[in-house]
Amino acid sequence: MKILGISAYYHDSAAALVVDGKIVAAAQEERFTRKKHDARFPVNAINYCLQASESNLLDIDQVVFYDKPLVKFERLLETYLSYAPRGFRSFLAAMPVWLKEKLYLKTELKRELAKLAGCKKTELPQLLFTEHHQSHAASAFFPSPFEKAAVLCLDGVGEWATTSVWLGEGNKLTPQWQIDFPHSLGLLYSAFTYYTGFKVNSGEYKLMGLAPYGEPKYTDLIYKNLIDLKPDGTFRLNMEYFNYATGLTMTNQKFNTLFGGPPRQAEGKLTQREMDIAASIQEVTEEVVLRLARTVQEELEVDYLCMAGGVALNCVANGKLIREGIFKDVWIQPAAGDAGGALGAALATWYQYHDQPRQPEPRDGMQGSYLGPKFDETEIEQHLDRAKAKYYKLTDGELMPKLAKILADGNVVGWCQGRMEFGPRALGGRSIIGDPRSRKMQSVMNLKIKYRESFRPFAPSVLAERVSDYFELNTDSPYMLVVAPVQEKIRLPVTEDDQQLFGIDKLRVPRSEIPSVTHVDYSARIQTVHKETNPRYYDLIKHFEAETGYGLLVNTSFNVRGEPIVCTPEDAYRCFMRTEMDYLVLENYLLAKSDQPVWEKDESWQQEFGLD
Repeated sequence: MKILGISAYYHDSAAALVVDGKIVAAAQEERFTRKKHDARFPVNAINYCLQASESNLLDIDQVVFYDKPLVKFERLLETYLSYAPRGFRSFLAAMPVWLKEKLYLKTELKRELAKLAGCKKTELPQLLFTEHHQSHAASAFFPSPFEKAAVLCLDGVGEWATTSVWLGEGNKLTPQWQIDFPHSLGLLYSAFTYYTGFKVNSGEYKLMGLAPYGEPKYTDLIYKNLIDLKPDGTFRLNMEYFNYATGLTMTNQKFNTLFGGPPRQAEGKLTQREMDIAASIQEVTEEVVLRLARTVQEELEVDYLCMAGGVALNCVANGKLIREGIFKDVWIQPAAGDAGGALGAALATWYQYHDQPRQPEPRDGMQGSYLGPKFDETEIEQHLDRAKAKYYKLTDGELMPKLAKILADGNVVGWCQGRMEFGPRALGGRSIIGDPRSRKMQSVMNLKIKYRESFRPFAPSVLAERVSDYFELNTDSPYMLVVAPVQEKIRLPVTEDDQQLFGIDKLRVPRSEIPSVTHVDYSARIQTVHKETNPRYYDLIKHFEAETGYGLLVNTSFNVRGEPIVCTPEDAYRCFMRTEMDYLVLENYLLAKSDQPVWEKDESWQQEFGLD
């Protein structure tokens, strides 16, 4: 049985295909359209999923959408009525879109699917709808390695739920309780994202990355005025300070007064105030997550936890949760945001709607999250020849030692191989890689290649068996969703003068033997690399270890700021030529920047991508 899951029309549209319970393919629409967080109907992602299974749409048994638009519309109407007459401007802005498109989403979906299949609507597969948090919960539990687990979903808002708890057992997912809109940990975090000048639904990870530069000076202010947090982790927000329920902004004047001024302008100067605010809301978020986790464990009496929803991408909170030891193990869906809802919708249909038996896989069912397209030699050569590129084709036996030396010499390499990752993280399929020992690698990658803010950290890709040599982590983190401290033995002493530094100035002080992946608070966002799921990336790191003694690399996503992660060889070559990367690897093809034909310099290309 073939089940196609779809998420669309809000942000991060995606498609996923499940065949007889096995995840065959999944991808976000943005990777094909090159429009970050693309919310449009995912025609390209669907076509890819169909191609991956050598199917056409009429071979599909069911198509499943990841939430219930009519219930969401009910929530909007009830919210506007309860806040009336406040929010009338927002109501006028929202209603035309709903009345024209979203309210009739079933008709719209059938129209798009029929157009894609070239058939009549009556010939289409059956169309089903799951609830938003059901999709998240299914994406978290069903691919997990656990037979029985608690499931915690935390995001902005689905139809009504913002926080939900489920019990997963076998092929069953049983809802336990939920917190409803407008009381939302995700929207609270997004309000601070907005206030500190970053983009909502995009810049939350920047806020998290900024937090270590600050002191949590505003924590008490947040608890006293914004959130009533109970000992069990449940909470209510004081909506007098927020505008998102009925307005066109996240926060209001009362919020501005509380924090001593208006929101920071986008791209404005970052001050210590923004850093302290980031540290404060991060601390509050971690406390909410920990309290909820303890409550869930006590109520359900289970040893394992699964997580999904946008808040589950807060890898600092995840690391703290794991170190607390509340559960024996925690598994987080790598595509935890709305894109993963497409996968969850398909899995929920297979296990819950069809009541199919489930056998958890020992590692998990995500195949390392390498679920996107892969390109063969013919496709790669055709593009490189069209671009008049100069390249060398090498066997793995020739390529890996050569590349290890290139990296050890301080070069930055674009690495595009195997299937593209599903989810927001590059995991060694579409990555930019470098030497973690380099003191200048972080600033070079940020300013000359990614063209982004200097404070943003990079992650280490470390051989799974060596993770505890470098980090205080004794579990796998294959999806780069856990932050852990760097081991004391490889930390570097910091002088008294350096200890007095504030804010971004802290960045120039090397903190460990692997400074380019060590954050200012001696932490790192870790990806453990496993031979079973990505043998070529593992092999490269093993050769780098043989060359340098260090079994890890710097890994960041293969894109520039505001651009989706590259998908095709064409995307990769274009990004390589536009930036100051030194080398590019496309499967077994090695390209040196110095060998390439002159690339027509045109800085206007940076305007193609909106700022993230």
